[in-house]
Amino acid sequence: MLWWSLLLVYTFFCILMLGIVLQYIPAGPDTAFLGIKQDYIELPWYLPAFYIHVFTAILALPAGFTQFQKKLRRKHPAVHRFNGRVYVFMILLFGAPSGLVIGVYANGGVSSQIAFVLLAMLWWWFTWQAFVKAKKGLFRAHRIFMIRSFALTLSAITLRAWKYVIVAAFHPHPMDAYRIVAWLGWTLNLLIAELIIYQIRRP
Repeated sequence: MLWWSLLLVYTFFCILMLGIVLQYIPAGPDTAFLGIKQDYIELPWYLPAFYIHVFTAILALPAGFTQFQKKLRRKHPAVHRFNGRVYVFMILLFGAPSGLVIGVYANGGVSSQIAFVLLAMLWWWFTWQAFVKAKKGLFRAHRIFMIRSFALTLSAITLRAWKYVIVAAFHPHPMDAYRIVAWLGWTLNLLIAELIIYQIRRP
C-alpha cells in the first residue's frame, strides 16, 4: 500500500515536470523561463545546453525511480538494467554536463551559481560511481551511490516544491527565494540520502 501511494505521488510530480518540459515545444529563445535569460541566449552554447538539459534530465526521473523496485529487479533484471543504462547515460552524457553549463549562468548571482555548479558536479560523480560499482559487481556500493545520485535527481522536483512553500510562507524577493532554493532544493535531499545510507550500513 505504501509503495503504491509513493508511486501515485511520484507520478503526479513527474506529470507536473512533464508539463514544464512541454512548454518548450516548439523551442524558442524567449519561451517560459528563457524570458528572463535574454542576457545569455546570444551565447552560442547556452540555448543548446538549456534544451539538452530540459529534454534529457526529465527522463532520469522515471528511469531512476524504477531502480529501487525490488520486485522489478528480481523478476525482470533485463528491464532493471535497461532502465539503469537510460538513467546513467542521460545523466553522464547530457543532464549533468548541460546542467553544469547553465548553472554557471544561474539567477541569483554567485551563491546560486555555486549551488547549481556543485549540484551538477556531484550529480555526475555519484552517477558515475554508481555505474562503476555496478560494472565491478560491487552492488552494495552501487546501491549507496545510486541513492545519492537519485537524491540529486529529485532536486528537479524538490527545488520547485520548496520555491512554492517559501514564497507562500514568507513572500521574499524573487531573487532571495531563488538563492535559498538553489541550495535547499538539493542539500536536504542529500542529507536524507545519507541518513538512509547510514541505516543501510548499520550492522
